[in-house]
Amino acid sequence: MDRRALFSLAPNALASAALASAALASAVVGLLAAAPAHASSSEKKEGGAVPASPYIPFGTITATIIRPDGRRGVMSVETGVNVLDEALRLRVSQDGPRLRSAWNEAVQRFGVGLRPGMAPDIEQLHDALQRATNRTLRRSGATLLIGTVMVV
Repeated sequence: MDRRALFSLAPNALASAALASAALASAVVGLLAAAPAHASSSEKKEGGAVPASPYIPFGTITATIIRPDGRRGVMSVETGVNVLDEALRLRVSQDGPRLRSAWNEAVQRFGVGLRPGMAPDIEQLHDALQRATNRTLRRSGATLLIGTVMVV
């Protein structure tokens, strides 16, 4: 097999792949542009407003931990809240800074209690974060969701 012949075909293959991806991207943009207009017309017939997503992402919360070799490390927790109640969803979006502060405190407390070299107990961490959520909002109904928990 002649490798030089394959290398001469590579630029042509890359160019055709780029053209195909550009055509696909323009087709997807066209479909997405048409979709909201269709959805809004069907919603107007029913007389209701388009419901907002019940999930509110909040990003990453970090805390300092002690690694097995005695040096400092970082524990990061991705957080979000799932709220089905419309009034509570508005309150969660308004109390975002207070929630992040309460979660930072809970993750820092959890990080201090984490023994060097041990894996974090995710259930215990979730319970602490859910209690902080309920205490900050002064009611239950907002479910805390944890994404990735990473200890480095």
